[in-house]
Amino acid sequence: MKHRGRHRRRRRGRALRATLAGTALALTAAATMISTSQATDADDPGALKPLTAAADTAPLRLTEHAVPGAELDRLSASMGPAVGVGAVLADPDGALEDADDCTDEDRRALPVEPAVTTAYCWPERDTDGWRAGAVTTSGDADEDGRWGAHRVVLSGWTRSSGTPAEQGLARIAFVAADDDRTPRYTWALLAVPVDGGRDFRGLGSDVSGMVWYQDKLLVTASRGEGDALYVYDLDRVQRATVDAGTVGRVPGGWSAAGARYVLPAVASYTTAGADAPRPGGIALDRGSVPHGLVVHEATAPDEEGPTRLWRYAFGPRPGYGPLLRTEPVAVYETELTRVRGVLAHRSDWYVSRATGAPEERGTLWRQDTKGASPVRCGADETYRCWSGPATSLSYWQATGDVWSQSGRMLFALPLAAVDEALER
Repeated sequence: MKHRGRHRRRRRGRALRATLAGTALALTAAATMISTSQATDADDPGALKPLTAAADTAPLRLTEHAVPGAELDRLSASMGPAVGVGAVLADPDGALEDADDCTDEDRRALPVEPAVTTAYCWPERDTDGWRAGAVTTSGDADEDGRWGAHRVVLSGWTRSSGTPAEQGLARIAFVAADDDRTPRYTWALLAVPVDGGRDFRGLGSDVSGMVWYQDKLLVTASRGEGDALYVYDLDRVQRATVDAGTVGRVPGGWSAAGARYVLPAVASYTTAGADAPRPGGIALDRGSVPHGLVVHEATAPDEEGPTRLWRYAFGPRPGYGPLLRTEPVAVYETELTRVRGVLAHRSDWYVSRATGAPEERGTLWRQDTKGASPVRCGADETYRCWSGPATSLSYWQATGDVWSQSGRMLFALPLAAVDEALER
């Protein structure tokens, strides 16, 4: 089955490249019309600048706040036994659609360069009113790229419409991305225990960053939450028992805003103060020792920059103690603004950037302490080759692929193809 899966991916990659050829030609034509008005997008941001002064590193210090085990046990006792990832995958809500069956409008969210090799779209009926966010995979969770018998993608979404109580709710989809079947997904609401574990509320946050490390899921939180990161235990998934738009304990059981599963937070991290930089996107760096969590700063769309990038080290897991070591081990500054995704591999940092309105394409850069290179495309080698709305980069070490999400498209492409496009 693995061989058939690889052949399917090769055929899908060829079909996707053919589909995107027209888009690339259209971009090339548009690129010839771009004049000096794009100069700010094409400017070389130069090398990453290391920041070592205490004034730069101290605000990034984390403090962990664990939810008491007694509260989690009380919630589980009320809701019923917790389940694991395998049980969630075995109970799907729906299936993704292959890129060939997606609309032209959806496919326009894919990058032009490099060409994607795997892509799916989410059904409109199941994502209407929700905004796509970060992606992480079982390639982060375990070195062999699997969680049990499955290859899994976790896809984050934030409620963008509905009642005031519904807006801002966060959920994830557990996607079974095995080679021999159409990917199927199951929704789970991200929640925070309250009232000593007698109830829960929904996490109110844009899901701009996620990392699945061993049995824990790290999720970024918007400033309104107070905490910078929330931690979820993927062995503590709870079942909702009432199908309603409300969240928490309701007459007759437990509701999760229409989702059939709930993930209650088991811990959170705060930064050093209310004005401290906050994580905007995060990714796992398996190339560092110990493994690291790389972060880009969350900034307002109109902020002039520069933007900070930094790394935390993971603690001595499996075992006891904090998941993350709380002091940043490296801090940098990039001249790039409107950063939407970050990835670190070896000594290189890959940074995706929005360039303007949501319908405009973004740029993708590789930076280190020596310089910077952009992905180029089009007749005049414009830099606007990446997907504008893409908000996350996740490297699957076992396959060499980078996963991301844009609009209703979930897609992957080889990191080697990114490097090739950067070196033209």
